[in-house]
Amino acid sequence: MGDVAVGARSGHDGEENRGHPVEAAGPAPDGAPAFGHDLGTEDGRVTDEQNGTEDEGVGGTPPAKNRAAKKQRSFWKELPILIGIALVLALLIKTFLVQAFSIPSASMQDTLTINDRVLVDKLTPWFGSEPERGEIVVFHDPDDWLAGEPTPDPNALQTVLSWIGLMPSADEKDLIKRVIGVGGDTVECEGTGPLKVNGKALNEEAYVYPGNTPCSQDDQGGQFKVKVPEGSIWVMGDHRQNSRDSRYNQSDEHGGMVPVKEVVGRAIVIAWPMNRWDTLPVPDTFDQDALQAGGAQPRSSAAAALSVAPQGLALAGVVPVVWWRRRRIAAAETR
Repeated sequence: MGDVAVGARSGHDGEENRGHPVEAAGPAPDGAPAFGHDLGTEDGRVTDEQNGTEDEGVGGTPPAKNRAAKKQRSFWKELPILIGIALVLALLIKTFLVQAFSIPSASMQDTLTINDRVLVDKLTPWFGSEPERGEIVVFHDPDDWLAGEPTPDPNALQTVLSWIGLMPSADEKDLIKRVIGVGGDTVECEGTGPLKVNGKALNEEAYVYPGNTPCSQDDQGGQFKVKVPEGSIWVMGDHRQNSRDSRYNQSDEHGGMVPVKEVVGRAIVIAWPMNRWDTLPVPDTFDQDALQAGGAQPRSSAAAALSVAPQGLALAGVVPVVWWRRRRIAAAETR
């Protein structure tokens, strides 16, 4: 019903000729249609009114190509669009999943060195996961721990990279340390060590800086015995004699503790430089049964899956978008 034929019919199809064969007509004059045939348009095609395309008619003439079909853009014309999509995805990933941070000091040597870039899992805290013993975490300065430290002055490029999560923000004062005690734990240092959690000595040879002792013999905070309140953590640097951590901030508002709400996330991998690439697992010494007196939650395995840089996840998100767009354009061209 959608196809309408446009043309003339023979005038001999009336009642008087019913049942009689139609005589062959002579040659039609120039410009006039031949009698005795159903005709479509003048060139033998019928027009599809629904989409304005012409289908093959009784004359067998092949259909004309749809000139209205969109031409596929070149890759270089689409590149700015793809970059824009990737930047938006990177921003979302930075906000909700993973963020990159740079290491500015030697307080976590040799586990982390100056200028290492680590990826921090920001997703699992959204599902109620809290920091656990042995994890390396990034947290906001809880009470001017960084007082007196110089503030970097980023250039325009660094500002853009920090906005999309490829560099840390210069405006945020963040620290990175290892979680030693969680809510309910008793942590203590006597003499040069070993460090004890809930009365159980920790074997820290795997991560404490070579030549350092687990505990520091000084009267500024190196000798202590504290009970960690619920909703807080006790943190220490791996470079024990070169780390201003919970030990040396016991006079602040939180008594050297870091509120869990100030934790940005867990560092899960060293992403840069390439020759330093490595994961950051929890050392075996924190798996001792005796440590569980503090009632820490079971370790989440979700962080292990988040070992991809924000730009890598953004690229993975762009690929299906590109595939879908190009398929649509190609389909339009073949109609």
